[in-house]
Amino acid sequence: MKEIRKEYKSPQRKLVKFFEESRNQWKKKCFDAKKKVKRLSNRIRFLEDSKKNLKDRVRELKAEISRMRSDSRKKEKDFEELKKKTEAEDEKADISGYPEEFGIVPFRHTYSAGQILLSVLSVLSGATGFRGAETVTEIFVSLLRLPFSCPSWSSVRLWMLRLGYYKLTRPKEEANDWVWIVDHTIQIGAEKCLVILGIRLSNLPCPERCLNHEDLEPIDIVPVRKSDGKIVWEQLENAAEKTGVPRAILGDRGSDLRAGIEKFCRNHSETDYLYDIKHKTAAVLKHELENDEAWLEFARSAAQTKLKLQQTALAALSPPAQRSKSRYMNADILVRWGRNILNFFDRDDYKEICDEFGWDRDQIDEKLGWADNFRDQTEKWEKIVNIVKITESFVRKNGLYNNCCPELEERLPVCTETEPAERVRKELVGFIAEEEAKVRPDERLPVSSEALESVFGKFKQIEKDQAKSGFTGLLLSIAAMVSSTTGEVVRQAMETVPVKTVLEWYEENIGQSVQSKRKKAFASEGKAEQKWDQLCATG
Repeated sequence: MKEIRKEYKSPQRKLVKFFEESRNQWKKKCFDAKKKVKRLSNRIRFLEDSKKNLKDRVRELKAEISRMRSDSRKKEKDFEELKKKTEAEDEKADISGYPEEFGIVPFRHTYSAGQILLSVLSVLSGATGFRGAETVTEIFVSLLRLPFSCPSWSSVRLWMLRLGYYKLTRPKEEANDWVWIVDHTIQIGAEKCLVILGIRLSNLPCPERCLNHEDLEPIDIVPVRKSDGKIVWEQLENAAEKTGVPRAILGDRGSDLRAGIEKFCRNHSETDYLYDIKHKTAAVLKHELENDEAWLEFARSAAQTKLKLQQTALAALSPPAQRSKSRYMNADILVRWGRNILNFFDRDDYKEICDEFGWDRDQIDEKLGWADNFRDQTEKWEKIVNIVKITESFVRKNGLYNNCCPELEERLPVCTETEPAERVRKELVGFIAEEEAKVRPDERLPVSSEALESVFGKFKQIEKDQAKSGFTGLLLSIAAMVSSTTGEVVRQAMETVPVKTVLEWYEENIGQSVQSKRKKAFASEGKAEQKWDQLCATG
């Protein structure tokens, strides 16, 4: 066959350059193709190895699943046997020697009303935390060998919230002899909560004893983001729908609270506004002492001395801590310390006591000798504080009644030689006379809100560190800790208040707490919310 040769018209020098470039391009393409083939071959080999490893892993997992299913069937069988054994033991358990509450099991509940009552009262009356209540119950059951199981701390918390909701929302007796005790409680954040507790005059324990938590009934707990006189008035009107218009409202004279109560009283002439005796005496002390240069210097020196002595051998002699807020409510503590330190200086065995404890008398004179400069003033302040204490004690126990003012005057010492003490005496007697004018014949009215203040103190103790994170669902514990808590009350609360209802109350009245906002703001991006976070929102 005749070979066909292609003839090129281009000069040879151009053809040589062209063919050289063409050859280099094909060489590059060949090199890239070989490189890609090698890479794909390696990839195929890797995938084959990976496939083999995955098959081996699948076989291992199948074997593990098979083993776990076998163990699960065995454990289910053991559980059923244990359950039957436990049920048999429970049936045989003799609870005849225990209170009847331990034999009452609320509908659809595992634990008896007695067990629930024991756990809840450990928190409300025993001052333990929720985890502490769980541990206390375990120790109690173990040491006494009781035939009962122990609840978890989270169950105790939910029981308490359900109990509080039940007490708060159960129907109240409508009557015209209710007395409301009202005040605000605040925490970190913009929220403020109005708490209304009530007692009927027919149930007033005075004069036999002072009011306690069991005497009070929760009327309303209203957390709000803004509070003024109009809002407080609306809250009081809503509360009146539960109990009827009250005979009196007892509270302090905070601006929004006072405006709201006074407007309510103007609309309901049968209601009187009573001023809490503790806040009144604090206001009197403030008026008397805030411009007293000697007192201000005494308080400053005491505060400075406490800082100097609290980490020294003289710590036992250091002054008490002073409150930054409402400090005149505790002025008596500082005055008492002043009297005690002066008495210590005057003791015949002063030197012997210092030697016994290894106290340097020169150092005592240096650090505490200033107190002797206020000896005369301390005696004056003691007389003032004594008048305040007698007035508070008398009114706290006896309340207000017809002709109570003359009886109080007889108990108060006359201090004509001490002008400030006499001013305080006349001021307090005049106040009691003014409040007594609101009392009807054969009537006795409470005029101390210390029971409510005590409730707030216990509430903060239950919250502990959570008080630094704003209001939570534990607000319902305020309702749980007042009025009578019996096995029957617990049974009704557990049967009528599901957990869902408590969560709905929390969402409606509080919503996102400061802590929940903090968690969301500081959470890792893309991190899913845990179910536990939702369940714990109330606490």
